[in-house]
Amino acid sequence: MKRIRILVFNAALGVLDYRVPEGRPVEHGSVVIAPLGPRQVLGIVWEAERLSAQEVPESKLRPILEVLPVPPIPERLRRLIEWTADYYCAPLASVARMALGSMAALRGGGTTTEYRLTDMEPARLTPQRAAALDALQGEQASIKELAELASVSDGVLRGMVGAGLLEPVTVDLDRPYPRANPEFAVPELSEGQQAAADVFVEAVRTPRFAPFLLDGVTGSGKTETYFEAVAEALRLNRQVLVLLPEIALTENFLRRFEHRFGVSPILWHSSLKSSERRRAWRSIVLGDAQVVVGARSALFLPYAHLGLIIVDEAHEISFKQDDGVRYNARDVAVMRAKFEAFPVILASATPALETMQLAEAGVYRKIDLPARFGGAQLPDIQIVDLRKEAPERGKWLAPRLVEEMKARLERGEQSLLFLNRRGYAPLTLCRHCGYRFQCPNCTAWLVEHRFSQRLACHHCGHEVPVPEACPECGTGDCLVACGPGVERIADEVAEILPEARVALVTSDTMNTAEAMNEFVAKAENKAIDVIVGTQLVTKGYHFPELTLVGVVDADLGLEGGDLRAAERTYQQVAQVAGRAGRGEKPGEVLIQTRHPEASVIAALAAGDRDAFYAAEIEARRDANAPPFGRWAAIIVSSEDQAEAKAAARTIGGTAPNLPDMLVLGPAPAPLSLLRGRHRFRLLINAKRSAELQRVLREWLEPLQFPRGVRVHIDVDPYSFV
Repeated sequence: MKRIRILVFNAALGVLDYRVPEGRPVEHGSVVIAPLGPRQVLGIVWEAERLSAQEVPESKLRPILEVLPVPPIPERLRRLIEWTADYYCAPLASVARMALGSMAALRGGGTTTEYRLTDMEPARLTPQRAAALDALQGEQASIKELAELASVSDGVLRGMVGAGLLEPVTVDLDRPYPRANPEFAVPELSEGQQAAADVFVEAVRTPRFAPFLLDGVTGSGKTETYFEAVAEALRLNRQVLVLLPEIALTENFLRRFEHRFGVSPILWHSSLKSSERRRAWRSIVLGDAQVVVGARSALFLPYAHLGLIIVDEAHEISFKQDDGVRYNARDVAVMRAKFEAFPVILASATPALETMQLAEAGVYRKIDLPARFGGAQLPDIQIVDLRKEAPERGKWLAPRLVEEMKARLERGEQSLLFLNRRGYAPLTLCRHCGYRFQCPNCTAWLVEHRFSQRLACHHCGHEVPVPEACPECGTGDCLVACGPGVERIADEVAEILPEARVALVTSDTMNTAEAMNEFVAKAENKAIDVIVGTQLVTKGYHFPELTLVGVVDADLGLEGGDLRAAERTYQQVAQVAGRAGRGEKPGEVLIQTRHPEASVIAALAAGDRDAFYAAEIEARRDANAPPFGRWAAIIVSSEDQAEAKAAARTIGGTAPNLPDMLVLGPAPAPLSLLRGRHRFRLLINAKRSAELQRVLREWLEPLQFPRGVRVHIDVDPYSFV
């Protein structure tokens, strides 16, 4: 192969041809370094017939500089990359880049130097060094990473090295991971679990594409069931990928995995240190990594012997990426299993409507676990109509919920209150002049966080201290918190039940693995009486003494223009309800609502999931919504509002007039200002028969926009803000 075509990691350049020097072996999928003017670029050798490029005479081809010492990206993964780029209308290079999860790992193994605290007791400390000592207990990483953890400069830490407070440690980048043992602790499964596990084990033994929906009620033991498929893959020396929707679920999963297999799996997520990321990637591509547990980014890694993918909590919207390549990891996981011919298991107590429809159509094989493990019963669900059972003035918990919490406290049992709203209050205003605190970068109110004394935007991260006076009129002591967040609910619980031990569980308070581990240990050891939390507590946890769940505001998810609002609300409330009564004691769920007649609330009260899904499916069918129709969004943004509006109008004015597609908009996005950029949206509703991706490309590719304008396509959107 003398002439090669390279996909370079620059969307503007795309594809370039090069020459291979004599005696240098290169194959499709090889990762190479090539010259580009005075610079060097990284790329992957691709089949020339699959990528079009401008033909360059042989005499003008420049030679590649280096073939990096890593296995080539496998052919089937290259086909998945092509499919993803085509389906989601994304640049091929942007998708391919996700396969190279660690640029440092491309150079091979070796050693690196990390640093950790010594046992030296300093006589005197500067405030920065004292803060670093507190923050870095038990940590080991590079100077840069430790500086980020401790929120100090690199210079402070280098001074600590010189003073003997930090010591260097040489780390082998390719040291092997401990081996998982499929026979370490084989569980005793229920009859239903064993039947499901037998199906999965047989599928792993048969190397062919087999998609499954594991549909089990909360507490039915889905994890223990699919662990038997993992065990069989380990026996056959095949790699396993388990996708989790949130890193917050990882610690709980790791404990269960280690209890079953004797060691922890290999982790892959954005919070890994660079040395951990490098080690994990090389272990994956060399075939040494047995089981990888990760976020959606783990899906595109070049596994050497992948033989099973499990998508846990497969209904979760966090599997859909909302920036960059806007793909849905659940759906791409199924496609990877199809391309590479192995089974994939989608596990959920509340499957997505699209998944349920595919199971009903026979595309996925549905495996049911309709009963809780060990004879535990599903909780009793009751509705609290806030129009009839209103909380006291200035309070948010209805009298019946308060009485049930008091009863649980007297019996030594635990309660959980769920409200999917971080902070103390979603809006702060001045009672004197009516001024409202709004983010300067987004169309959003600043959320008060009373514990940290700040007002924060949950979209862009902008923060300001809570002022003593109104910035508009200058009046002091005039700021009013409007509406409840979980911090406000926790304060109300402390006032109602002063003797109760309350835990606040949000991404603000549980932002490290250590904090989450400490919370789980306390809850399991009955050192917590009341848990107040956001969606972090809706899934994955098993607290046998938790017998009461209160949903503070079930209507919250139904607000706004989310086209999947009812489904999402049902999933969220059903998941948090499933935390109650998982042990020997019966559980009870009280759902506070002002709309008990809403179909989703009525279905939750009746425990009739099938009726809700049937009604929702008919509504989707009537609206030509997924899974019966297709959606796509075009998001136009610019720092200049007029520029963004003009670009959106240009797109709208050139929209194709097709019988199987309806184009809505352009219109300002619900979040019309996000991170300093003005945003407009167009929504496309297409029939399943429409060639949606081809139409989008032919529509948008000829259009030219100013440099400040960004145009993003979101196929199968989940966010409508």
